[in-house]
Amino acid sequence: MYLMNTGTASILLLFSFFFKPKPQEHIPVSIYDFKVEGLTGGVIDFSAFKGRKILIVNTASHCGYTPQYKELEALHKKYADKLVVVGFPSNNFMFQERGSNKEIEEFCKENYGVTFPMAAKISVKGRKQAPIYQWLTNEKYNHYKNTSVKWNFQKYLIDENGRLIDVFYTSTKPDDPVIIKAIEQ
Repeated sequence: MYLMNTGTASILLLFSFFFKPKPQEHIPVSIYDFKVEGLTGGVIDFSAFKGRKILIVNTASHCGYTPQYKELEALHKKYADKLVVVGFPSNNFMFQERGSNKEIEEFCKENYGVTFPMAAKISVKGRKQAPIYQWLTNEKYNHYKNTSVKWNFQKYLIDENGRLIDVFYTSTKPDDPVIIKAIEQ
């Protein structure tokens, strides 16, 4: 039988306090029930995306993967009739999204011509994890699998019926054949 010493137990308790999502009163059953604050104000209502695939991506302006914005925008334009890309800026990894919503908006437009919906900056992991990311990462809600957000530009693909169908990690570029095939199916 393995016994932890008090120091290890204290560290684990502290770790769980800071890095576990806080319990939410209500996590919607369907992705279509989510309404999130937009980067420029207003609301992004996911029910408006019924019948199209949704690619949800956590983004950051000061990351080695930031150029993926260009490829995400290309996907958004090429597959506009069957796909919507939704970006969620987050500052969870090495403080790579330090800016305000306004600064993020300006950066995205000036450097990558982003026109796809961008949500207000949120936390995609940890104690303050946004409800939509609790849904995306928890099999209890998404009925697909448990995941964790490993880094910026991790991608979650939802089918036309609102089901999570795949997760693509950061190194899988938006124009990778595996993503294109999943979109075109």
